[in-house]
Amino acid sequence: MEVTITRLGHQGDGIAEGPVFVPRALPGEVVAGEVVAGRMEAARIVTPSVLRVKPPCPHYRTCGGCALQHARADFVAEWKEGVIRQALAAQGIEAAFRTAHISALGTRRRAGFSGRRLKKGALVGFHARGSDVITAVPDCLILHPDLIAGLPLLEDLTARFGSRKTALGLALTASEAGLDLAVSGGKPLDGALRAELGAWAGQSGLARLAWEGEVIAQARPPLQRIGPALVMPPPGAFLQATKDAEAALQAAVAEAVGDAGRIVDLFAGCGTFALPLAQRAEVHAVEGDGAMLAALDQGWRGAQGVKRVSHEARDLFRNPVLPEDLARFDAAVIDPPRAGAEAQSAALAGSGIGRIAAVSCNPVTFARDAKTLIQGGFRLDWVQMVDQFRFSPHVELAARFTR
Repeated sequence: MEVTITRLGHQGDGIAEGPVFVPRALPGEVVAGEVVAGRMEAARIVTPSVLRVKPPCPHYRTCGGCALQHARADFVAEWKEGVIRQALAAQGIEAAFRTAHISALGTRRRAGFSGRRLKKGALVGFHARGSDVITAVPDCLILHPDLIAGLPLLEDLTARFGSRKTALGLALTASEAGLDLAVSGGKPLDGALRAELGAWAGQSGLARLAWEGEVIAQARPPLQRIGPALVMPPPGAFLQATKDAEAALQAAVAEAVGDAGRIVDLFAGCGTFALPLAQRAEVHAVEGDGAMLAALDQGWRGAQGVKRVSHEARDLFRNPVLPEDLARFDAAVIDPPRAGAEAQSAALAGSGIGRIAAVSCNPVTFARDAKTLIQGGFRLDWVQMVDQFRFSPHVELAARFTR
C-alpha cells in the first residue's frame, strides 16, 4: 500500500488516512509498505519531506529511545508546542506562548537502562522500538558524559548479578558525588547476595548502589543541588531530566508566583520548586512520598538564607488540600504526574488563591485541569514549552494562572 502522511500523532508517528500509523514518517511524505492492524512498520519513503534530515545518532535505526531524529529540530519544537495548543483547543482554551526552552544534547543526567546477562558478558542499553530486544548505546547523543562513562560499570554488574531470562532495570543518575545506581528486577536479596553486591560496590566507584529500593552501599552521599540546598533523593527518585530544563522550569515558576509571601507547593517531590522559592517566601510542601519529603526537609535544614519550609505527607489524588486550607496561601505551585490533578485543581478553583504556577508533563491532563481553573475564575496568562527529552515525543510545560 502507498499512503501520504498528513500529520504526526502524539507518539511521533506519521498518520495517513485510515488511519494508518507509520513510525518515523513526516507530514507530506509518500510512503509504501505492508499495513498490519493499522500500522506500516517497515515503510519505504517514496517521496521524502523537506523536513527530513539524516539521523545524527548511529544507534537510531535499532534503538527505541528516540522517535524524531529524522526531523528538523525547528519542526520538532514547533510540533511539540502544537501538541500543547491542540490539547488546549480541545478544551476551548487559547493561550499566549512564550519562547520554548530546549535542552542541549549530552545533558541528560538520569536514564533508565535495561541489562541482560549473556553467555559471555552482558548487554546494557535501551529497548529496540516495539521490542524487548536490548540495543547497546555507547555513543548516545542525549546522555550526559558521566552516564556514558558509567555504561561499562552497568555491564559488569549485569554480567555478575543479572539473569539471562529477564532484564535488570538500571536507573542511573549523575550526582554531585558521582553516579547513583538503583537496580530493579533482580534476584531477591539474601545475606550472600547482599555481601557480594556490597563488595562489588566498594570497588565500583559508585556514590550509591540500591537494589530493589534497599541501599546496599553508599561511599558518598549522592547529593543534588536544588536552589540553595543540597538534597539526597531516595534511590531512583524523580528528578528533572536535565539541569538546564530544571532551571528553566524553576525560573518560570518563580515568575508565575511573583512576590507571594506564602506558597503551597503541591506534588512537591524532593523540593525542585519549594527550595528555590524558600529564598524569598515561606513554603508549605505537600507530597505523597514520605521519603522524598524527608529528603526535602533535610536539604532545607542544611541550607543557608532560606525561609521556613513546612511539609505534609498527603495523597493529593484521594485527599486534595481543600479551599479552606488553601486560604492561608497567596500562591500555589502544582506539578502533578501524567494523570494530572483533577481533584486538586477543583479545590484550587474554589479557593481564594490569586496565582498558580503550573508544571505538567502531559498536555492533555493539563488542558483538562486548566479548564477547571478557568471555570473557577482564573485566567491562563502564558504557557512555555520545555523540551528536555530531545528526539522523543515527550512534552513538558510551565504556565501561569491568575485570578
